[in-house]
This record gives sequence, structure tokens and C-alpha cells, in this order.
Amino acid sequence: MSGPADRRDEVADAARRAFALLPARGEDLSRLDAPARGAARRVHSDPDTVERDLVALVLTLVELLRQLMERQALRRVDEGHLTEAQEERLGLTLMLLHDRMVELCDQYGLTLDDLNLDLGPLGTLLPPP
Repeated sequence: MSGPADRRDEVADAARRAFALLPARGEDLSRLDAPARGAARRVHSDPDTVERDLVALVLTLVELLRQLMERQALRRVDEGHLTEAQEERLGLTLMLLHDRMVELCDQYGLTLDDLNLDLGPLGTLLPPP
């Protein structure tokens, strides 16, 4: 019977494997002095850009969800599960959401391409447009 300690070990092992896929870049490490390298190997946050970086992360998640909703909507349209009025409303909603995403990106000096995270060997988070 596995207990909480076994589950913690399992999660810790999974995290170690995941972080092994995302090695720190040399330029990230060169900015750190030797004692700090162990604690900040993967995360380098600049106080001047932390707001923009946080907004980029949130917008990335919203864009991922928007694209998933768009694919789901197209599947439902292809299967004929929607009335013509529902298709029209869904299409308009998705277009407005896309336009709002572009506006938010412009507001923070980002592009939709900036939201496509590179996941290393897994490729990019978002599919190409």
C-alpha cells in the first residue's frame, strides 16, 4: 500500500525528469555568481520585466484555451451538431476573442508569436497558425 511519502517521491521524480528536459542556457548561468547558481538554475526574473513576463504567461494560457475552444467548435460544426445561428454566434465570439487577444498583446508590447513557448524537445506549445 502506497502512502503520502511514496506519492511525494513519485511526484519529485517526475519533476526531476521534467526539469532535465529544460536545461538552463549558458547566458542565464553566466549572470549568476557561483554561490547563487545552485538556487537559481532555471529561473531568471528581471524586476523590470516581471509584469510583462507574468502577462505573457497568462496570455499564453488564454491563447492555448482559445485555440482549443476554436478546434472544438470546428469539430462540432463539421459534425453538424450546431444550428446555423449557433455557428454564427460561435464564429463571432471566437473572432472577438482573437481581436481582444491581439489588443492585449499590443498593450504589453507582445505578439501572438511571443506567446508560443518553446518546450525544447517537445516542440512549441501552440501549433503554427
